[in-house]
Amino acid sequence: MRHAPPRLAVRGLFLQDDRLLLVNAYPGQKSDLWCAPGGGVEPNTSLPDNLKREIHEETGLHVDVGTPALVNEFHDPATGFHQIDVYFRCQIRTGTIRNDWEDPEGVVNRRRFVDRDEIASLRVKPDSLADVAWGNAGITYDPLERIVL
Repeated sequence: MRHAPPRLAVRGLFLQDDRLLLVNAYPGQKSDLWCAPGGGVEPNTSLPDNLKREIHEETGLHVDVGTPALVNEFHDPATGFHQIDVYFRCQIRTGTIRNDWEDPEGVVNRRRFVDRDEIASLRVKPDSLADVAWGNAGITYDPLERIVL
């Protein structure tokens, strides 16, 4: 069976008052899995510009994109789906998280800031998200991780 090439995506790590921004990106709240905001890369657009677009769509925020912090790969062996996410440290330039913001693609249905204790009680992907977000190491690489719904 021949599979599609890996999908490339970008995600933002936002720490504000020592709290990390997470989103639930499953339409209809069909999953309790949380992740950093972001999404697929469009051709002929830089990774930071793609991330700015995705963050605005999902959260309504305008952001400044900083340095890469993590490259994470995940896959679904049953379907052959394979995605490579590049995570960047980001800062909010303008905007606030609002409950009435609607993702135009209808994917993100919830967004929230969590502290280090709260994230431990949530299902998040990738597994290394908290360590990378609150860590000060250079760029980290997570090998192929199974996607979980």
